[in-house]
Amino acid sequence: MASHSSVLSLYLIFPFLLLSIITTQGKPLSFSDIPEATVSDLQLAFHRNQLTSRQLVDFYIQQIHKLNPVLKGVLELNPDALAQADRADQERRRAGHRPLAKLHGIPILVKDNIATKDKMNTTAGSYALLGSVVPRDAGVVSKLRKAGAIILGKATLSEWSYARGNNIPSGWSARGGQGKNPYTMGDPCGSSSGSAISVAANLVTVSLGTETDGSILCPSDSNSVVGIKPTVGLTGRDGVVPITPRQDTVGPICRTVSDAAYVLEAIAGKDIRDKATIKASKYVPKGGYAQFLRIDGLKGKRVGIVRDRVFYGFGNDTFQQKTFEQHLKTLRQRGAILVDNLVIDNSQELSTDSSEDIAMSIEFKLFLNSYLKNLVASPVRTLADVITFNKKHAKLEKLDVYDQEFMVNAEKTNGMGKIESEALSNMTRLSKNGFEKLMKKNKLDAVAIPGPNFSRVLAIGGYPGIIVPAGYNKDEPFGICFAGLRGSEPKLIEIAYSFEQATKIRRPPTRLHKL
Repeated sequence: MASHSSVLSLYLIFPFLLLSIITTQGKPLSFSDIPEATVSDLQLAFHRNQLTSRQLVDFYIQQIHKLNPVLKGVLELNPDALAQADRADQERRRAGHRPLAKLHGIPILVKDNIATKDKMNTTAGSYALLGSVVPRDAGVVSKLRKAGAIILGKATLSEWSYARGNNIPSGWSARGGQGKNPYTMGDPCGSSSGSAISVAANLVTVSLGTETDGSILCPSDSNSVVGIKPTVGLTGRDGVVPITPRQDTVGPICRTVSDAAYVLEAIAGKDIRDKATIKASKYVPKGGYAQFLRIDGLKGKRVGIVRDRVFYGFGNDTFQQKTFEQHLKTLRQRGAILVDNLVIDNSQELSTDSSEDIAMSIEFKLFLNSYLKNLVASPVRTLADVITFNKKHAKLEKLDVYDQEFMVNAEKTNGMGKIESEALSNMTRLSKNGFEKLMKKNKLDAVAIPGPNFSRVLAIGGYPGIIVPAGYNKDEPFGICFAGLRGSEPKLIEIAYSFEQATKIRRPPTRLHKL
């Protein structure tokens, strides 16, 4: 398998010097239109013969070469991306006026803990898995390919999805280096950092991330993009390097709610290799998620405003607080019924309880060992092997700077016992007597929370959430999260889309011009 740098360097020899304008049979399309273009914009350009998938992939490869050395959002490019683009163009020509899937011919980056059975690596950002061979595409990747999407490459991440050590900054991995927020050049937040960085900086159209606790919501919030953390089991986890399937979920990170809905529509549903998807498939609506992209989606929705200090996140008279209050006015103006000044009964216990950490540590060892065992080939076969690898290659993995205490502690566990069972029972109780009680008692469709502060509540209960750009404090973005009970994605998409269309806050990062 080729390394990150060598795979990228393959593209330096390709003879594609792009013109500033694509001149085709249709009206000329300026490349300046592409960076913030939505999936629908691109499909329209395809339909009008203003753009081909090859030209789009070429454009993104060039953008990656320009910006990725600084931003480090892309770990590997797919050597077959241009061939996939050519195939998509051929299929489009053959299809004529017959409609194709919404993602057909659209480039997508997938987080590097999501398996692709191709020439790319799947390493969770670690050298320990470099050269490993996966048995097949992850279930979500198979669905993307079926939809005609082009797998452009792998996005960087916090190594092992932030399940290695306690002092490792967000967005850092041994293979990928330190990812940077394109707005601030600082912390990109969360383990799906590269997926958010790349979409925010227009290195790709859409991307996939994963979340165990905050790993989609936080980078989406910090990088001014839209992220959907789906109900656990709504999207398959087969072929995803695990932390705990009890909380792990795969979701889209995009620039708009509509694009996120199209990606979710493509990847949601049954996966025979992930039993949780069979149960959760009852939540997938007939006709998909795009039907819920409604301008009037807020009308009549009961939205709870949780003013609990644990989740509210900022004091009075701050810019964020004033902005949030203005957004509440927008929700009302769009027809939402706000149920204000709510408090979750057990919020303090939720914020301090250690049950999630206890259960996650045991489950990580069990499920990672199972994942490694099922690889066709791998330098490591157990968590213990990974720990040993890191010690032997301490310089490569920067073990002298960043520890691996989470892994060491997980290795010490011995499977599910009384303490662990109590932890699982406790999380069920906290969810039922906390968030579920709040939602049902007040007959809410969703709650609106500033930023990703609700991630733990959603994580331990397997609930969905959507982050939408909400503003900028100088150059630093922040978002608003709409969250609901399991299977409430249709309502959340209606709410998020209506809010997005009413505000249209997102703007591209200005620092990119300097780069």
